[in-house]
Amino acid sequence: MKDLKELEKTIKHVVRDVKDFPKEGILFKDVSTILMDPQLSNDILDAFVSSAKEKEITKVVGIESRGFLFGPAIAMKLGVPFVMLRKEGKLPYKKVKYAYDLEYGKAVVEVHEDAFQENDNVLIHDDLLATGGTAEAAAQLVKQFGANVAEFSFLIDLSFLNGQEKLEPFTEKIVKLATY
Repeated sequence: MKDLKELEKTIKHVVRDVKDFPKEGILFKDVSTILMDPQLSNDILDAFVSSAKEKEITKVVGIESRGFLFGPAIAMKLGVPFVMLRKEGKLPYKKVKYAYDLEYGKAVVEVHEDAFQENDNVLIHDDLLATGGTAEAAAQLVKQFGANVAEFSFLIDLSFLNGQEKLEPFTEKIVKLATY
């Protein structure tokens, strides 16, 4: 596996900054450039899997939509099921919902009612940790089932937004491969 400091440097070199997207004043971190590099993608996957092996993970949750980029591969490498956490109205079967506040309004996330078992050890994965609101909502939803949030993993952490503070009550294991 690649050294984590070297991996962070590579990620920061490859991720593209897009000014004023999705609105003026935002500097968007475009991770699609990572997917154009199979070796980097594999190094990232190896780092996530190596970390998760310590926690006896039984399910991996990917947060819509970019949590679906590495989330399913992490689950496959760990040999556990992958659970899609989606925005309201996107899942076809019976759902459990969680409503939460955003800095600019309200949102609802949901999973299928049979997504978790009591005492599952769950890894919650997304591409980017910003304010932490959606990851916190995912953790609250996992807890509603009586499952355990064993770990969070993120490709990028925008640390100046203090999202980690919202996640620390769930677990001390918060993996971030590149911090800005």
